[in-house]
Formats: sequence, structure tokens, C-alpha cells
Amino acid sequence: MKTRAELITYCLGYPEVYEDYPFHDHQWTVIRHRKNRKVFAWIYERNGLVCINLKCDPEWVEFWRNAFSGVLPGYHLNKKYWNTILMDGSVPEKEIKRMIGESYDLTT
Repeated sequence: MKTRAELITYCLGYPEVYEDYPFHDHQWTVIRHRKNRKVFAWIYERNGLVCINLKCDPEWVEFWRNAFSGVLPGYHLNKKYWNTILMDGSVPEKEIKRMIGESYDLTT
């Protein structure tokens, strides 16, 4: 997954979710749970890179940041719970999907 469209499509594969554009900037897409409206993925472009912000168990936040150069503290979010993943090829797709799933579960 390298494009916004691919990330959005993958996230929409989870049950009972929808995409939303809560800002005037349509470059920011959020994926929410239908029942509680909580966001589990923030998808956007910054500095020429596609990024996704995902919620993370606080016990794993530093693990992911230390494991991959493309995992940073959450941009514009609480850095204790959120990570930003850069779609620059430094994080294997398998791990990105795992983090998306964990974010989905944590916000259900």
C-alpha cells in the first residue's frame, strides 16, 4: 500500500466503518466506526509522502518507533497513543496491516 486510495480501500474492508472528510482539506481522510464514530485511521499527505496515523497500545508505541524509521510519533495527535506511519517503503506492508488492525480493535 503506497497510495491514499489503497489505504482507504484497505481500511474500508473492516466491518461497520466509513470514510469521512471532517476538515475543509479533502486531502485528510478519516476512517471511523459506525457505532461510536471513533476514528481509527487518519490518512493524509505531508511533505510529499502519504501518511497514516494509527492508535497504538502505549506498551507498543516505542517498539514500533524503534523498529522502523517510517514510524513516528502521531502527527497532531496524542503521542502516547498514536503513531504516524510514512508510506515510504520502510515499513513492511504486513506490519502496516497489523497496526491498522490493532488501531481498529483499540477504537471499537
